Amino acid sequence: MADIPVLVVGAGPVGLALALDLSWRGIPCTVIDQGDGSLLQPRMDLVSVRTMEFCRRWGIAEAIENAGYPRDVPQDIVYVTSVTGFEMGREVRPAMRDEQRPAFSPQKRERCPQNYFDPVLLQAVRSYSSATVHHHCRLIAFRQDVDRVLAEVEDTRSGSRQTIACQYLVGCDGAGSIVRRDLDIEMRGENLLTNSVNILLRHPDVIGLSGKRPLYRFVLIDDKGLWATMVAINGRDQWRLQVIEGPSSRGVGADYIDSVITRAFGRRITVSDVSAVHWQRRELVAERYVDGRVILCGDSAHQMSPTGGFGMNTGIGEAVDLGWKLAARLAGWGGPNLLASYDGERRPIAQRNVAEASNNLARMTAIRDLPGLLDEGPAAASLRSAVGQRVSEAMSREWNAINIHIGYRYDGSSICVSDETPFPADDVTRYVQTARPGARAPHVWLDDARSTLDLFGRDFVLLRLGSTPPATDLLEEAFSAASVPLTVQTLDLPSVRQAYDANLVLVRPDGHVGWRSNHVPAEPDHIVETLRGAAGAAVTRHTA
Repeated sequence: MADIPVLVVGAGPVGLALALDLSWRGIPCTVIDQGDGSLLQPRMDLVSVRTMEFCRRWGIAEAIENAGYPRDVPQDIVYVTSVTGFEMGREVRPAMRDEQRPAFSPQKRERCPQNYFDPVLLQAVRSYSSATVHHHCRLIAFRQDVDRVLAEVEDTRSGSRQTIACQYLVGCDGAGSIVRRDLDIEMRGENLLTNSVNILLRHPDVIGLSGKRPLYRFVLIDDKGLWATMVAINGRDQWRLQVIEGPSSRGVGADYIDSVITRAFGRRITVSDVSAVHWQRRELVAERYVDGRVILCGDSAHQMSPTGGFGMNTGIGEAVDLGWKLAARLAGWGGPNLLASYDGERRPIAQRNVAEASNNLARMTAIRDLPGLLDEGPAAASLRSAVGQRVSEAMSREWNAINIHIGYRYDGSSICVSDETPFPADDVTRYVQTARPGARAPHVWLDDARSTLDLFGRDFVLLRLGSTPPATDLLEEAFSAASVPLTVQTLDLPSVRQAYDANLVLVRPDGHVGWRSNHVPAEPDHIVETLRGAAGAAVTRHTA
């Protein structure tokens, strides 16, 4: 019987991100996954700016940037009747090497498909001696009591079984989660939006065949409407053709695959390394994320259409929120309400993101029935121009959903102390930095070329801002008395003071603001007790 602090079930990007965050915080953990570590088909390729900020924290941002996707491939999105057909519109996007960082972040989004992304995470996890990752190992069953979880696992090659004792078990085991099933947690929402099909294929020169300028994504629209997309997986010869509404049967035959590829390219072509996967788009969020010492994270907790690239990035946001809270509980200073706040903070974000992904899908599928689109002549050309403009307008929100990726906030969180100031509007395509409690702490460049974000991560950070910040001895003593790790940073930079809009700001280990004010209250214990998830519990002051 092994005895570990945290057992993570599932070695996808979210499970590995959680293991990496825990390891970075000094928490030993074990990851098990019933697969062999290979990917039949990479499902994601967008690493959002917020996820890249976490990668920066973990020290792997440069590895993600250089993981293998070509830096010189333009990221244009092109609306076409087929790969070799008419081009009806184009969203021009720079190559990764040319894309500029936004003003609000030290990082930018990256194009890093899952077959590149996961190995970087895995290597980073394995660089910590306290972390282990076991493939060919599946969860059979578990049971929990007030002190621990006992998990029975099986080696899928030998059939041998072992019982693992852990203090916490986290299910990152995807849409068919065994952990969620055994907890009898229901998923709420739409169980079926569409039956879809992904076809992975290789062709040595798709761009040359198309006769079009280099690009990242084809959006395929014919006289029946918008029916598929095709994206560059490795930026060279491997592409993923995604049929939005496919057959209801999971058995996708060779004739269907051949017909879809022919329709997409506009004529019969020869491709290689073809594989097809049938899957279902859903709009679901678990009714709860936490059950005692067992927790859901990633696709086990929510399932959404990939329209927007929110899925994995939402899951990694959950892993970061959960990582510091598990570390706090294991270290003894996290209060009894801390894990409940994971559900309270992250489930509303999942509901928001799942709904937005479905809205994106609805806008795509509303573009249908376009007779005459494939005809020759000026009337058809005029129609294609109008359709291209219509599609561009319909999909602009999806292509520019920056606030979904980075602007999520923990409004009304039980572990934030509200200052009653208004939040900026939650506009999908516009992000406004704010240091209101619950929001991501703003990025500002410091004099030494670091970002304010580089100050946050391991401990709570107390920012003392301005030329004459007030004394904070009482607040620091309250943190010390509760054994909560605190780092104090005094910064006399007008740009930082302006962005944070207060003399004193407490930033949580996940980089979200927990409290801000221009002064320390006479009895600051309630601030500490709230932030560590112990509000309502008796406060014990320790003296030397």
